[in-house]
Amino acid sequence: MPIDARPEHRQRAYRVRLEWGREGAELLAAECAAVIVVDVLSFCTAVDVAVGRGAAILPQRWSGGDPATEARALGVQPAGPRHGSGPSLRPSSLVDLTPGTRLGLPSPNGATLCATVAATGAALFAGCLRNASATAAAALAVDGPIGLVPAGERWPGGTLRVAVEDVLGAGAIAAALPAADLSPEAELAVAQFVAARDKGLAAVLAATASGRELVADGYAADVTLAAALDTSVIAPRLQGGLLRA
Repeated sequence: MPIDARPEHRQRAYRVRLEWGREGAELLAAECAAVIVVDVLSFCTAVDVAVGRGAAILPQRWSGGDPATEARALGVQPAGPRHGSGPSLRPSSLVDLTPGTRLGLPSPNGATLCATVAATGAALFAGCLRNASATAAAALAVDGPIGLVPAGERWPGGTLRVAVEDVLGAGAIAAALPAADLSPEAELAVAQFVAARDKGLAAVLAATASGRELVADGYAADVTLAAALDTSVIAPRLQGGLLRA
């Protein structure tokens, strides 16, 4: 059920709107024809890499069941652990993915939000820095308002942690949309993206809290992949329950 938000919070005066996290996804999915979930480190970057290889991704909620069993029941290969050698939420594990692979990919933020939006009927896209312009163009082709949802991260208690990398991804997508259509929230995301781009996206991502966490855990290659602005012409969209090209 959509959240009970005041009219002033719905950004209805603008075609391109931006709200954060689960509540933002629920609000925008109820109001927009197209919703773009943005999880730069790492779900949406992983989706872009996989779909670019000709694969399809089943976005799975992180909690409330057994994702591996669910994936197998649907005839989809389950993702392995990030530290394993097989396909996982780690984008660098997907660069040699076999074309035609159908992969179930759970994550606490991007995948969970995609599953939330998928239940609403809105056109769903997985956006990131790599596919920013392609995703903007695909969303524009959908007739109606566009909602941008920076996924954010979670504190140990489960509350939303605003993640800089996700607003930069949302800003990169918004920068490729008509400026006159942007809400102030989306417009200011563009300003943050431009500032980060001018400083160097790879350096900025690596210096963020999420980037430093990945580097500390040995996943610096994933941060580099995530920072590759507009290297992809793919706009992953949910079709038949799977995110595909």
